[in-house]
This record gives sequence, C-alpha cells and structure tokens, in this order.
Amino acid sequence: MSRPQRNAILFLMLGVLLLFNSCTRTKNSVVIAQQYGLAYAPVQIMKDLELLEKEMPEYTVKWVQLSNTAAIREAALAGDMDAGFIGIPPFLISRDQGMPWKLLCGLCQAPSGLVVPAGRYDSLNSIPEDARIALPQPGSIQHILLGMALKREVGQADFLDDHLISLKHPDGLNALLSGSVDGHFTSPPYLFQESDLPGFEVLLSGEAAMGLPFTFIASVVTEKAVATNPLFLQALKTALEKSILYMKENPEESLLLLSESYDLEKELLRDYLGRSGLIFETELRGVEQFSAFMVEERYLKNPEDMGGLVF
Repeated sequence: MSRPQRNAILFLMLGVLLLFNSCTRTKNSVVIAQQYGLAYAPVQIMKDLELLEKEMPEYTVKWVQLSNTAAIREAALAGDMDAGFIGIPPFLISRDQGMPWKLLCGLCQAPSGLVVPAGRYDSLNSIPEDARIALPQPGSIQHILLGMALKREVGQADFLDDHLISLKHPDGLNALLSGSVDGHFTSPPYLFQESDLPGFEVLLSGEAAMGLPFTFIASVVTEKAVATNPLFLQALKTALEKSILYMKENPEESLLLLSESYDLEKELLRDYLGRSGLIFETELRGVEQFSAFMVEERYLKNPEDMGGLVF
C-alpha cells in the first residue's frame, strides 16, 4: 500500500476518534455543510432562495461553510452536520471505514484535469516518478482519477504517489504558477484560470481518466438524520431539483445571486458556467466504476453494492 493510500485510511481513522464527541443539537433543526467552488452552485442557490426551508417549514435550516471533505466528515462524525456534498471516492473510503452516512443523489458533473507547463510533457508516460503533483488530498476524486489514468497508461496506479503534494485548490494554483510543483490536478474555476493562462495546458482530463461521464459532487446524508426525520431525504432532494430547475429557467437571476456569493464578475461567471462539462443534475453516475477500481487498488476492503451505498 502506497503512502497516499495509507494517509487516506489514517485520515479516516482520525475522524473516527471524534465519533462520540457529539454536541447538543437544537431540536427540529438540520445542518447542511457546503464547500467552495462552482460545482456547488445549486447548493448556493438553494440556500439563497431558502428552498429547503420551504420544504421543511417546521425545521430550522443551518448552513456551515467547510473547507474540504475531511472537515465535512469530521463534522458528521461529531454530530454537527446532517448532510453535505463531497466527491464519490472520499465517500466510498469513509463508508468503507464505517462512516454512518449514505448517498442521496448527484449534484453535478464537472470538468477536472491535470494542468502542467505547456510542452513539458507529451503524455503521462513522460512524467518522471519524482514529479511533484499537487491535488487536494490522498483519496480525493482527483487522486483516484490520476491513478486510473496511470494504471492504464503506465501500468502502475501509484506511480506518482510518493511525491504528491496535498494543497487546497487556490494554493495549488499558486504553486503551479510559481513552479514549485510540476502539475496541478484541479477543478473549476481553478482549472479554467490555469488552462486559460499562456504557458500552461491540460495534460489529462478527468473524463479521459475515467473513460465515461461521472458525478463529480454528490450529496450525502447521515443515517442518524434520516432516522430522526424520515422526511428529510425527500425534502433535500426536492429542494436540490428545484434549485437546478431555477438555474435553467432563470439564468440571469441565478448569475446575479452567484456572482454576489462567489464575488466573481457576472460576465466571467457566465463564461465559466457556460463551458462544456459543467452539468448540474441529481443522477448518480460512475459509483460502481470508482468502487471497482478502488477495490482493485486496495483503497476499499469492504465494498458494498449500490443498495448499501444509496438511500
């Protein structure tokens, strides 16, 4: 097992230590965790328009902004969160380690890719084993996609694992621009910002790595939240569907709301949201393919079928 594989598992074990550290929660309230980035646009719209509140008028909805999947996982373990939005691979790893949550539905497909200095490499085969590649963390969707492509093209999924550098997307962008890393596997808007700059190019896309369209971000709900309020699942899914529909039927109003929330110029945001590959939908795609690869590469020891993973 490679160092990033061990780190991904240890990350989960650390979270388990918080399992019994639950805090007191307000009765008749639900807590939703969101992250940063364009992939979460329907969640921001749902929040701004209070769509979930309208589906659950007898409940108070609280929103928390967390920086990454690990923070969401720890919040759920501590009883401080009922639902959140994460990539499928980190969900599968956490579920494999006994995390008491399941998938509800998809949120989006989104472009992702490995950005490198233009002309430095012509394929994954030309990247040396000691190349420094930045991505969010071991076990992230970016890490698993890179492993899928390396397994197919180089014959070794963990070929670059010993020199991976865990960085948040903004820090990864700065590291790539400064030359302190040799590549950055990222997602919008950072993928667009980097690939738009002269001197950089996308060497590998997430879809090419996976070989088919896949859900980039999915919604997860804790089993405790469902047991406490069985109506929560349908309320959350309905609110997400209404949010996605609102974005389709009211593009200008959506741009205005999102440009304020993300502090991006409206026309720049229009350009980003209009680019190919960013699709908001509740369908789940690619769960079984991610699971099969992660079992083969020993990220998962106790794989479950779709019936065990999805509410």
